[in-house]
Amino acid sequence: MTTKEPNGLPTKILLQTTIEPQEDDWNINRFSLLRDHLAGLRDSKGQPLYEVTARDREAPAGQDDPVLSRLDRSDFDELWLFAVDTGDGLNKKEAAAIEKFWNDGGGLMITRDHQDLGSSVLLLGEPGSFHFFHSKNNDPDSTRCAIDDTFTTTISWPNYHSGNNGDYQEITAQEPLHDLLKKPGGQIEYFPAHPHEGAVGVPACFPDAQVIATGKSKVTGRPFNLAVVYEKPGSDGSNSRIVAESTFHHFVDYNWNLDNGCPSFLGEKPGHGIKDDPAKLDDIRQYVGNIAAWLAPTNRA
Repeated sequence: MTTKEPNGLPTKILLQTTIEPQEDDWNINRFSLLRDHLAGLRDSKGQPLYEVTARDREAPAGQDDPVLSRLDRSDFDELWLFAVDTGDGLNKKEAAAIEKFWNDGGGLMITRDHQDLGSSVLLLGEPGSFHFFHSKNNDPDSTRCAIDDTFTTTISWPNYHSGNNGDYQEITAQEPLHDLLKKPGGQIEYFPAHPHEGAVGVPACFPDAQVIATGKSKVTGRPFNLAVVYEKPGSDGSNSRIVAESTFHHFVDYNWNLDNGCPSFLGEKPGHGIKDDPAKLDDIRQYVGNIAAWLAPTNRA
């Protein structure tokens, strides 16, 4: 998928974490491969499709970030929110601005990780409802409120084991095949793996949301949701679109290239699948380009 706004200008994407800059954490510099890939995508005339801004919070938790707290009044078209906090990464003013941004036709991609990591997204109201956590907004299927990854004992559910960091996981595309999973000549088959992914699903408030891809636990063999999408038509002809992802590890540098390193607290032994077969990374590159194109607003002031 390659699109451009009707005025021919690049779509403006904000890549945003929910923490202040911290060297030994999942700061925005650890998403540099994603940033560079999106910024490098071109249309048929060789013009950039996307103008990408990548940033961490500029204010401590509880204080207003100057960009997030005014997002609804910004000229950004898409927000890719990497909720890497332990629960306090957003405040009410920021959450209200993000929710209004979405309701006004802005595109949202929201992702988190295991257990309660990134649970600040629940402040977003409807846009956060696609994410299920340990301490709040549990998966409505109570049988899923159970440990899946039994190797990292310091992490509890949801913690689906899709494989080691540095490996691939084979995904199962759900029918009907969504545009996000299409690639020239076929469909996307591989995502980066992670030992303990979080949980996303169809919330009660949006029963017509669509699970587009599932993975399979390497420990229990249980299938689990990887990505959910939803599109809410607006009265002014705009479409409020959202993509909910089970883990930010689908997008982070370390899971695309182990040589880029990771924070010191990540103790799991990595795999070598991506190093052995780097060509399969083309699937995730195609996927993120598809997300950017699909989230681009069709009618937003």
